[in-house]
Amino acid sequence: MRTKFFIKTLITSIVFSLILFISAGKINYFQGWFFLMTNIITGLMNFWTIRNDEDLMSERSKIRDNAKSWDKKILGISTLIYILNIIVAGLDSGRFQWSPNLHWSLYAIGFFLTIIGQIIFLTARKENKYFSNVVRIQTDREHKVCDTGLYRIVRHPGYLGMTISLISIPLITGSMWCSITTFIAITLLFVRTYLEDSTLKKELVGYKEYSENTRKRLFPLIW
Repeated sequence: MRTKFFIKTLITSIVFSLILFISAGKINYFQGWFFLMTNIITGLMNFWTIRNDEDLMSERSKIRDNAKSWDKKILGISTLIYILNIIVAGLDSGRFQWSPNLHWSLYAIGFFLTIIGQIIFLTARKENKYFSNVVRIQTDREHKVCDTGLYRIVRHPGYLGMTISLISIPLITGSMWCSITTFIAITLLFVRTYLEDSTLKKELVGYKEYSENTRKRLFPLIW
């Protein structure tokens, strides 16, 4: 399981980077190599923090039968939007240079935003042993509410980390035009947060009481 998860993580990083290079139409493409490096680093972070938890690896590696149908649809659309995002970035900063050249500091900010987002995401995943890649009530794993660590601050810290990482994509790829598709991806993530929160309130024992104590879904003091 550990080796399979590592290989899958590495292949995912390479495939998305390959899409960016193909869209850019060249191999001598700084943004592409920077994107690949960032993806590999975050991929290794992902693997390293889960390497000793085969149960969570199994949960994260497949879509279970009782996953909510609306969540499967959102995940499918989100994947397509993410791929479109990369294609737009490659066409922009690599092939046609629609966006002006960014200062190196903006690439650095994009990188650190990605790392910060990933740290928040992985911290949330480590804290919550029921952290899944789909919305489902895990009766097979005796699903319980997680209300410790970051979950004391917001109810969906994993999505907060993902939002921060998505914001960094236009900076890492040097494409301001892909901000449009990034905005769509973040909007879908907000919709997913709302729908998941509503589902858990209805179906997970103790979640409604938890939501009354931890009042913000995603952003501290805001929403």
